[in-house]
Amino acid sequence: MSLLRTEIAPANGGVQRVAIGGRLDTHTYAELDQALAPLLGNPAVTSLVLDLEGLDYISSAGIRSVFKARKALAARAGKVLVVNPQPQIQKVFDLVKAVPLNEIFTSVAEADAYLDAMQRKVVEGDDED
Repeated sequence: MSLLRTEIAPANGGVQRVAIGGRLDTHTYAELDQALAPLLGNPAVTSLVLDLEGLDYISSAGIRSVFKARKALAARAGKVLVVNPQPQIQKVFDLVKAVPLNEIFTSVAEADAYLDAMQRKVVEGDDED
C-alpha cells in the first residue's frame, strides 16, 4: 500500500487541481511525478493547483517534484499554485524557498480568487506580472 494519495479533479478550463495526501518522500515522489506527467504534458493546462491539505510530510524529493512541475508549466507561461499546506509543510517551503510566497494560498477559494484576478488582467489587457 502506498503512503501517498493523489486525487486528480476534472479540469476546469486551463486549471487542473490535484489533492495530495500522506507522505511525499524518496519512496513516493515517483508516484506523484507519474500522476502529474500527463497533466504537465497537456498544453491546455495552464495552472496546476496542488492541494496539500492531506499532506503530512514532504522531503527534498517531494520538493523536487513540485519544482519539476513548476519548471514544466513555466516553460509555457503557466503556474503551479499550492493551497492548504499544513504548518510543517509550509515550514519546509519557507526553509527551501521552493514555492514563492505569492504562490501559496491558505485555501482553494483564495487560489481561485488569485486565478480569477490573473485571468481578468489578461482579458483587460493588463497582464504584466
